[in-house]
Amino acid sequence: METPASHILTLACPDRVGLVAHLAKLMERHACFISNSRTFSDVETGHFFARLVFAATAGDALPQGVMEEMAQAGDELSADWAIHSSATKMRTLLMVSKSDHCANTLLYAARRGELPIDVVGFVSNHDALKERFSHWNLPWFTVPVSADTKPAAEARLYEIIKETDAELTVLARYMQILSNDACRKLSGQCINIHHSFLPSFKGARPYHQAHARGVKVIGATAHYVTADLDEGPIISQAVEAVDHTFSPADLVSTGRHLEGAAVLRAVKAHSEHRTFIHDGRTVVFAR
Repeated sequence: METPASHILTLACPDRVGLVAHLAKLMERHACFISNSRTFSDVETGHFFARLVFAATAGDALPQGVMEEMAQAGDELSADWAIHSSATKMRTLLMVSKSDHCANTLLYAARRGELPIDVVGFVSNHDALKERFSHWNLPWFTVPVSADTKPAAEARLYEIIKETDAELTVLARYMQILSNDACRKLSGQCINIHHSFLPSFKGARPYHQAHARGVKVIGATAHYVTADLDEGPIISQAVEAVDHTFSPADLVSTGRHLEGAAVLRAVKAHSEHRTFIHDGRTVVFAR
């Protein structure tokens, strides 16, 4: 995590000559020290992406002049930009069903200070995990879902997101498919995790299907949710080699670890403002 006094500038805009210098000079004019800088020019799409971590040398507060100049520059550059305090944790809502490993991975990483999120509650389509998560003393929202009740259930989900001021929603092995409308409303603010056998092993018991086919590599993918099921912009992937000695139970166990690792990396990248979505894919900066 960045130092408490620092700020994070993210910017995406059409590429042009002098953008890096423009940002550096802006920071210099307001006596801001840049401690970390990542930029990427996508030659295929002609788009530029930047993430700057900076601090004002005169104190902890963000200089007003930086905001004013960035607002002007944003208009001139046709840019999407934002400035966040690195001390502010991202309010995150976890959605679960019957598996707890991904949610626990995120919760323990947050408790250890390795993940800049503030978990604001759980949403589940039933109460199978309610007691197991009770020691976290976080709000639990049971929202049953069926084909007939899906519109009402998703309306309740939007209410919960508003009530908790959640900035990010994570489908931490939530085994319900969101509607196209929900995916649009949560665009860029909802992360899902699934096994990477898709689309080859769709449906129930994917690890058993993989075992029957003798796979040699298994993995997990964390991605932004879109209306295209499990095909949203990928943020993080984790893989591991397996062989003929692995039973279906071994594959399931290994898969759990990979799912936890992939979703942790994805949520960390998103909550540290290191991800950009453009043209159906992601730019993910290293720290």
